[in-house]
Amino acid sequence: MASMRDIKRRRESITSTSQITKAMKLVSTVKLQKAKGRAEESWSRP
Repeated sequence: MASMRDIKRRRESITSTSQITKAMKLVSTVKLQKAKGRAEESWSRP
C-alpha cells in the first residue's frame, strides 16, 4: 500500500501536469485563432 507521502507526491504531480496541459491548450487555441485570422485575411484580399 502507498504511504501518505507517496499519495501526496502523486497528487502534486497530477496537479502540476494538469496545469501544464491547460496552459498548452490555451497557447494552441491562441495560435489556431491567429492562423484562422490570417487565412481569412488572405481569402478576403483581391
